[in-house]
Amino acid sequence: MKKLFLFILLFVTTAVFAAAPINVTYEDGIYHIILSGDKIKKQIKFVSSSSLTTNKEVHNKSGSLLTINAGFFDPKNEKTMSYIVNDGQIVEDPIFNENIMINPILRQNMSKILNRTEFRVMDCDGKYKYEIAQHNSSVDFLCSIQTSAQAGPQLLPNLRLEEEFFIVKDKDGNIIRESASVTQKTPRTLIGIKNLAEGKQEVHIFIVTNEHPMDIYEARDLCSSYGLDSAMAFDGGSSTSLNYKKINVVSTQDNNDTGRGLKSFMIIQKK
Repeated sequence: MKKLFLFILLFVTTAVFAAAPINVTYEDGIYHIILSGDKIKKQIKFVSSSSLTTNKEVHNKSGSLLTINAGFFDPKNEKTMSYIVNDGQIVEDPIFNENIMINPILRQNMSKILNRTEFRVMDCDGKYKYEIAQHNSSVDFLCSIQTSAQAGPQLLPNLRLEEEFFIVKDKDGNIIRESASVTQKTPRTLIGIKNLAEGKQEVHIFIVTNEHPMDIYEARDLCSSYGLDSAMAFDGGSSTSLNYKKINVVSTQDNNDTGRGLKSFMIIQKK
């Protein structure tokens, strides 16, 4: 009887102190989401839609636990500007977006655009791990990318604005061109990785709302303040979206708007 009581006590104690796989907090206009444990790594998927649809619609149709916006897209032709991988296969490829190819400035900088940063979930000989890296970077031996979404820029360990064609400077160092409103205060969707002891990892997601808009430098500093080892931005501005339980974040400015139509999403599937 004593052994049974001790077993129950240990079980309850472990359950109380075990970290929840999804933890969401809100403070000063920023949602902070922490994904913990190994099991949830297999529940993460990046998905896309053939036509633009809202974050909430994808959340409801997929029956996911949590849904956020992911990669860049062209609202004019509804085609991707970011690579998306699902179940080990490329499902969205910016090379097939003709609006990129016919734009002389974008075409001249294609190597930078196509090599922008992506968030990866990888299968490494049966063990899943997270990685943030440039699209063209190779994966470790015995690893394969199961799902990923590209956007950018990389925030940590280094901010890669010029390398990923988010800003262009003149010879005097003045910014003469920018994309994704990187120097403007705007809502943002950020994702980063914290490496823990014994090879464990946490994913940290920040949904920076209209109540606390940030430029990209402030976004980098936010990720750094939480001790993240690597971090990047997903699409932001009016694309910034979150659905989790009763939380529905819409960053479009119009009253009663159901949200902007988007191309790609990060979902956390139910077990």
